[in-house]
Amino acid sequence: MKLLKKFISVAVIGIMVFSLAACGGGEDNAAGELNVYMWSDYMSPDLVDKFTEETGIKVNFSYMSTSEEAAAKITGGGGDEYDLVMPCDADMTALIEGGYLEEINLENVPNLENLGDIYKYRDFDPENKYAIPYLMNYVYVVYNPETCPVTIDEYADLLDPALKGQIASVTGPRNLFPIALVSLGYDPNSTNDDEIAEAYEWLQKYVPNVAGFDSDSAETMLINGAASVGFLFDGQASKAFSEMGDDALVVAELKDAVQLGVDELVIPKGAKNKENAEKFLNFLLDADNMAMNLQNMMETDGQAYACPNDAAVALMGDDYKNAPALAIPESVKSNYFLQMDTGEAAKTYDKYWTMLMSEEQ
Repeated sequence: MKLLKKFISVAVIGIMVFSLAACGGGEDNAAGELNVYMWSDYMSPDLVDKFTEETGIKVNFSYMSTSEEAAAKITGGGGDEYDLVMPCDADMTALIEGGYLEEINLENVPNLENLGDIYKYRDFDPENKYAIPYLMNYVYVVYNPETCPVTIDEYADLLDPALKGQIASVTGPRNLFPIALVSLGYDPNSTNDDEIAEAYEWLQKYVPNVAGFDSDSAETMLINGAASVGFLFDGQASKAFSEMGDDALVVAELKDAVQLGVDELVIPKGAKNKENAEKFLNFLLDADNMAMNLQNMMETDGQAYACPNDAAVALMGDDYKNAPALAIPESVKSNYFLQMDTGEAAKTYDKYWTMLMSEEQ
């Protein structure tokens, strides 16, 4: 009987230990996981592996096709699925004022200090409670001087019939309507219905010249020769330069202003792994980690991205600092606009965008 009782006691202890491990009591399981929704090919896998090795936290990624999809995930209860989402800066005011985001505990993110001053305490987030900038991107025009049939020095040149089916283009209303508005002499963040309608008519002339819309990998159309012009994010242009050679493409010296956007990382309301999200944000802001991220993406995918982390940029070599997609003409770099929240006018943009895309099919 004593032997039986001893056996039962050991068995019960074993079950308790197993139960604790299964419920997260073990060290590995306690670390948990992190669910991220962002652009694909926009973060070094080696960096993610390093984070998992250091913390035990498993990172699961899902990918978006447009910035609008990220905002829609957040407003649609994104915290049920994701712990970090990557909207663009233009969406931040609406997301913050709408109460769709968790406040970030900055005590868990001391590496915030590595950001350049202009990327902290911004108008839409003056206390850095809601958004951490990840990477930046210019959206500009590149072309193949050997195959492009026209001279391009303003957005209006993209409407030339000689370019029919020749433009590899990013997509999304907040990327395309601004260039039409700028070309027409209007504010790229216009909230005027008549101006937006004129921009829609401008884009109707642009669409026939597009070989394909793709905010994820439009550069492939330049690389394989399907397009002679690209309206691209600088990271996409960088990959095209890497594949085709530094002299194969030219960044158009536009008279018109180009867009400069910042991809933000935010924690959606109700996120299940908020502390893990904050650990990941702090990890990304570490200068050595971000420099590793930038270098790995250059070496693996040929993509060089502008970065708001001044401490990380200071660690980068000339191969990054002189990358042709980043070392663009000063006249282009200094003549930029930012996406701003367009408020109720967003519905007007969405209406015309839906019409434009239905015509494009």
